[in-house]
Amino acid sequence: MTPAHLPLFRELGDLKRIRSAARPGTIAERLFGDGWAMLVAGAAASDVMERTVAAALAAVRLGDLDLARLQALGLGHEDAVTTLERSFDEVTLLLDRRLAHRLRAALSEGGPVEGPVPDFVNKLARQPRAGVTCPGLPRIVLQPPENHAEHCLMVAVYAVIAAPEEGADPVPVFLASMAHHFHNADMPDSGFSGEVLLGDALDGVIARAREASLAELSGPLAAQVRDALGPIARDDTAEGRAFHVGDVLDRVLEIEQHLRGRAVTMDDVLGLYGLVHDGPVKRFHDDILRRAGLGQVELAEVERIEGELAQAGLTG
Repeated sequence: MTPAHLPLFRELGDLKRIRSAARPGTIAERLFGDGWAMLVAGAAASDVMERTVAAALAAVRLGDLDLARLQALGLGHEDAVTTLERSFDEVTLLLDRRLAHRLRAALSEGGPVEGPVPDFVNKLARQPRAGVTCPGLPRIVLQPPENHAEHCLMVAVYAVIAAPEEGADPVPVFLASMAHHFHNADMPDSGFSGEVLLGDALDGVIARAREASLAELSGPLAAQVRDALGPIARDDTAEGRAFHVGDVLDRVLEIEQHLRGRAVTMDDVLGLYGLVHDGPVKRFHDDILRRAGLGQVELAEVERIEGELAQAGLTG
């Protein structure tokens, strides 16, 4: 991974925060649940991986306008798929070409399909992540918190994207990522601080909690998940390395997202992003903002004055 990949990863991370009126949960939470619904229904893990990751990449720009929703709104199948492909193509220029081709082909099938899920899926969706913890220090709680379903989904997407660079098979990487917090379905997340306090008991607690989730799967699927989870404790296999790319980037970018939001200025919103965008009444809208003291020139002047006051020690 290089700095050039981070903009895409940041946009993907926002799927933890994008919702729509007709569906519960965030896009990331729902893709996690639907992925497991397909897996427990007997779908091949390779198909679930392709449909889930492709749907996430298309949703970066289209949000919840997925294949089913586009067709419900009147687009024919071909037009709906073409729309998804345009969204996918906008954000996947840096993806490995073979992987991108494989994922793009899955767009015509739609994302993973909703269905019955094991109890651990809903538990992980209800379990918030711990926030920032460090032994001996108070927890830093960032609101709103992500949940474990969202985290697992995003690690899976990131890790699949990273798999070709590491020479890894994306299918077990996807499965391991989707399952790596099974233990938190029954183990509330107290973060690194709690893990240190558990001491020698930690491994046993995690193992028992993980087994409770694995027991909800069929024997063959549970065995497949166990095999996929095996390498992630280390970094000496391609699959383990691809998983860790996804895991550490999601952990850090999630915190960065909270900090990044605080750094946005009104100049960014009004200028770069064109919040008051072009249209028949834009000139009138701009005039309203100027009269209200919210135009970009006025904002820049306010910031300049505030900076001078701060330098002079005249602000609290």
